[in-house]
Amino acid sequence: MSQRQHLTQQFHRAQQSPGGKNQSLTSLKRFLSLFLVGITLSLAIVSCQQGTPSNPAATPGAGASPGAKKGNIELTLVSFAVTKAAHEAIIPKFVEQWQKEKGQTVSFNQSYGGSGSQTRAVIDGLEADIVHLALALDTAKIEKAGLIGPGWEKEVPNEGIVSKSVAAIVTREGNPKNIKNWEDLAKDGVKLITADPKTSGVARWNFLALWGSVVKTGGDDTKALDFTSKVYKNVPILTKDAREATDVFFKQGQGDALINYENEIILASQKGEKPTYIIPDVNVSIDNPIAIVDKNVDKHGTREVAEAFVKFLYTPEAQREFAKAGFRPIDATVAAEAEFVQKYPPVKTLFTAQDLGGWGEIQKKFFDDGAAFDKIQGSIKR
Repeated sequence: MSQRQHLTQQFHRAQQSPGGKNQSLTSLKRFLSLFLVGITLSLAIVSCQQGTPSNPAATPGAGASPGAKKGNIELTLVSFAVTKAAHEAIIPKFVEQWQKEKGQTVSFNQSYGGSGSQTRAVIDGLEADIVHLALALDTAKIEKAGLIGPGWEKEVPNEGIVSKSVAAIVTREGNPKNIKNWEDLAKDGVKLITADPKTSGVARWNFLALWGSVVKTGGDDTKALDFTSKVYKNVPILTKDAREATDVFFKQGQGDALINYENEIILASQKGEKPTYIIPDVNVSIDNPIAIVDKNVDKHGTREVAEAFVKFLYTPEAQREFAKAGFRPIDATVAAEAEFVQKYPPVKTLFTAQDLGGWGEIQKKFFDDGAAFDKIQGSIKR
């Protein structure tokens, strides 16, 4: 295991450990200290074992142009939790193709978690070469930190969106609470499971789906705030990400309903669960961007292979794997295949983040400290 891979795993053990905010901060400080020590040790070991600085492989990113590595190479992919199954199916295909074309073995160091948590990790020092996050706002934060160059979304197809989904409502078998649409989640006696918008990109999409179900059907912001407040009063627990929300609902048996990605529900079905779920006719297009972390790929000498992997994710071969894992394909030819036409029924009224003002306005209005979501939470007596 490489030093970079080891440090990434150390970070995630710290990040996911129980014990609350204080322990998380302590773990983060320990990680950063370990990270700095690890860099020093890595450079020392490489210098001693692999020769002089004139060898490009000896000091990745130092005096070497991007993509200059010639031997085996490692990429670090940082993504949000529910993409894991798709990437684990896609990566071997890319590795095989790259080996055939370039004669070079690529290994992947993979990190999965809540999109917000992953974003902070990269900004705080997790050296991702590629980030695949739940929403463009998170990618923009990494750009603002100086790690991704401006215009990243123009460097790849489809404005950087490589996977997409919609929001689904899952019910208990037989739907005993008779939940048929978003409005039913505000009823007295309904317990809803969803993730926390403060840590989860999926949860922000869930919030927008609820809000948009009002404003996209003739309601105003006052009615939308009243409705979402009633819904979140019915939430007994806010999990840190979509995967945990799914586990709380299915494995722990909590709640009458669950809001989650359609793809997460499909994945649960593939693992033997038998969820009953509804795709509401008014829904949000959950668009997930991919981006190369410019500062890190240039430091690691991995730009060429990172760009190739991102390009590969847009191919029909990769998009088919995304579709198998529950994501709605962005490739028209894959979307038109009989298997996926049946699997992903069209949504009558589908709106986007741009329809609600774009992520800059959405963040300010709903998710900043003191904004709408905090006001809703502050009004709830648990």
